[in-house]
Amino acid sequence: MAEVGSTVPRRELGRLLRQTREQAGIGLEAAASDLEWSRAKMYRIESGQTPIRALDVEQMCRLYGASPEMSEVLVSLAKESKSKGWYHAYGDVIPRWFQLYVGLESAATRIRTYEQSLVPGLLQTPDYTTAVAKCRPNITDDEVAKIVELRLERQRILTRQRPAAPTLDVILDEGLLHKDVPGMPRQIDKLIEASEAPNMTVRIAPLGGNLNRAAVAGSFVILDFPAKGARSAEPTTVFHESLSGALYLDRPDEVRAYAEVWNQLSATALNSEESRSLLRRVKEKHHD
Repeated sequence: MAEVGSTVPRRELGRLLRQTREQAGIGLEAAASDLEWSRAKMYRIESGQTPIRALDVEQMCRLYGASPEMSEVLVSLAKESKSKGWYHAYGDVIPRWFQLYVGLESAATRIRTYEQSLVPGLLQTPDYTTAVAKCRPNITDDEVAKIVELRLERQRILTRQRPAAPTLDVILDEGLLHKDVPGMPRQIDKLIEASEAPNMTVRIAPLGGNLNRAAVAGSFVILDFPAKGARSAEPTTVFHESLSGALYLDRPDEVRAYAEVWNQLSATALNSEESRSLLRRVKEKHHD
C-alpha cells in the first residue's frame, strides 16, 4: 500500500532514539540483542525507514534509561508516525518545550522562508521577539524571556562553522515592515545586515504586486537537507505554522506545489540591492 502522510515524525523519532541509545553508551548490536530484534530492524527504525509501535518505544526507553520527559516525547512521536495526515498540536501531543521544527532547521543545508506577517524567527531582534511573544494571552515575563533566549539560540546556526551554516533565503511581504512594532528601526537594520551575509539573501515582495498563489499558501518554510551519495538523506520538507499547531509536508506533490509558489515569489520580488534600498526608505519614512 502506498505510504500516506508525512514521514517527518518517524524520521525525528529515529534520530532521537539513536541519540538516546548513544547517550546511554549502548551499541546498536547490543541494543538489538537485548530487544531480541535483528540489527537490520534496529537500523531501519533509527533511520526512520519504518514505523514502530508505541509499546516498542517504551521498551527501548526503559533499556536506555530515558527520562520521563524524553520518553513522553518519543512515545508521542511513535503514535503520530502512524497517522495518515500528520498534524502536530504543540500543547496536546508533546510538551511545549519540544519543537520538532527546531531539530529539522538545525539539520538543514538550505532554508527558504516566505513571510506575510512577521519577520522570520531566525532574523528577529530580541525586542521584536518580545513584542511577538507578548501577543500570546496570559504569558508571563519569565516565559517571554525564555522565548527570546530560545530564539537567539536558534539563530546560532546561521554563523556556525561545523557543520557549515545553512543558506537562508528569505522573501518578505513589504506590508510587515510598516507595522508598529517596538524597536522596528533596529529590526530593519538586522534585515539589512543579514542580506549582506554570504550565506543569506533577504528580498522584499513590494506592495502593489499581482495576486498569486502565495496569498493562498500563506507563510511557509522549505527545508532542504544534506545529500547522502546521489540523493538527500532527508526529503525536502515544507513547514507551515498556524495558531494552534504546525503542518509538516514531505510528499513530492506537496513539496512541488510550495516550490512552485516560491519560484513565483522569487520571480516577482525585488532583487537584493533593491530590497536593501527599500528597507532603508521604510526605516527613514516610518520608524526614525
